[in-house]
Amino acid sequence: MAEGLITAAMLADALTTQASTNEPLGLILLRSGSLTDEALLSMLAHQQDLSAVDLRHQSPTPEALALVPEEVARQYGILPLLVEGGELVVVTADPHPGLAPQLATQLGISVKVTVSTRADVERMMATHYDALTGISQQIDAFLGARGGADINYDALDVQGDDAPVVRVVDMILSQAVRDRASDVHLESRNNAFLVRFRIDGALRDVSTLPASMAGPIAGRIKVMAGMNIVERRRPQDGQIGSRTDGRDLDIRVSSVGTVWGEKLVLRLLDRSKPAMKLSQLGMSDIAYKRFAEAIATPYGMVVCAGPTGAGKTTTLYASLREVNAEERSITTIEDPVEYMFPGITQISINEQAGVTFATGLRAILRQDPDVILVGEIRDQETARIAIQAALTGHLVFSSLHATDSVSALYRFIDMGVEPFLVASAVRAIVGQRLVRRLCTGCARDLSPAPEELAFWEKIGGSTSGGFRTSTGCNRCSGTGYVERIGIYEVLDVDAEISERLVHSRPSSDAMRDLAVANGLVSLRAESVRLVEEGVTSILEVMRSVHTL
Repeated sequence: MAEGLITAAMLADALTTQASTNEPLGLILLRSGSLTDEALLSMLAHQQDLSAVDLRHQSPTPEALALVPEEVARQYGILPLLVEGGELVVVTADPHPGLAPQLATQLGISVKVTVSTRADVERMMATHYDALTGISQQIDAFLGARGGADINYDALDVQGDDAPVVRVVDMILSQAVRDRASDVHLESRNNAFLVRFRIDGALRDVSTLPASMAGPIAGRIKVMAGMNIVERRRPQDGQIGSRTDGRDLDIRVSSVGTVWGEKLVLRLLDRSKPAMKLSQLGMSDIAYKRFAEAIATPYGMVVCAGPTGAGKTTTLYASLREVNAEERSITTIEDPVEYMFPGITQISINEQAGVTFATGLRAILRQDPDVILVGEIRDQETARIAIQAALTGHLVFSSLHATDSVSALYRFIDMGVEPFLVASAVRAIVGQRLVRRLCTGCARDLSPAPEELAFWEKIGGSTSGGFRTSTGCNRCSGTGYVERIGIYEVLDVDAEISERLVHSRPSSDAMRDLAVANGLVSLRAESVRLVEEGVTSILEVMRSVHTL
């Protein structure tokens, strides 16, 4: 507090949380948004008189890594950096006075502690203590046991804890968690089995395995997911509950037969990750004010619109967190339930048991709810029930696949819902996308290519300069990007828009022009702002906000 980085109220809240979770105080302040990584680093270095290390441009030496087993590094939250004058230099995000002597006793070498940001330490640990490091030994063990032949497999091949295939699957899942992957793709090719991770919305090749491992790995995952291990041609879906690298995961598995064999995609849902606050989403001041006012109403419908992977569920959960109160009855129907809220009734879709969005929503309406979250509106029946609920005194949150906020209005009508019902029920629609943030460790000025400038001028950007890009460094694993930020537009369905929708039904372009005239800050305008502020790049806007 002395440096003015946090207030007394922020510290009190963090200490209350720490009393129940026993987590490091810095981690709690970071997660709440009270401190940035850089501010916390400055505070720790000053308070404990430690050197700050920039891991964007410095990597651990092999000599230092060899001195510290992975389990010790993870136990103490340290990364061995180098050996200097007979002393091991380690870096951590959670320093304390007893750390150096504890490590010296355990490792048998004098230890010097330095500090860096939590994000950099965690990323470097994931890179240098790679869960896939030992995968080649497991491949050799697998091929040796089979003589290198590609033969049929059965359940016995894919279950014992010591089986090479079991270990390979565990390694893949562990590395996916460390790399913050949202999806794992396991793809059969002509002569290989490819492992790919989706990180920050983009796929990356991670490992190439022998083609002979495709069947056993698919079999192991099917056993874990309760799927039919014998069926390899028809599409299947399954679910795995797993605790991996200290994270409680809900893994949704999809398999499909291809010309080269099976392809599996695993969607990783981290139940250990807390829901974000509305203020942490990254909305502009105008969008935040409009959206906060919309969800503060006692009834009506608030809709999140965007393509798959645009962050709609995150926005819905942040909205739930905002309105959750003891005096309210809140019920959700989701596919799947991605985060467990205390004090909220949550229902998961189960089509085999007859629980769909429509049937579940009907049941919820008989349960005296105040607030309802419908994970997604997919059909006319669900849309009609949700709108009727909004018109009869309930606050309804939902999501819709649409390109932007204005097109979402017309999506309801295309589903067969009468315009007057849409106009009466819907209070606000937030259109959104996710774009990757430029890595601050390697960002530099850029002269855009001609095609980038043409796109930039088309969406209303200024060509006066100030463009940024990133070249790749340790922090971003050479990609130039680290994590993502949302781009939002919030359409307030006011009296004028409602009247036009019901009586004159203008084109979506004409309706958008009206909305902009009434104060809508569009996805296009928000994209321009983020590029001009150096948060993201023109190329990333071209890739992610593709409907501009």
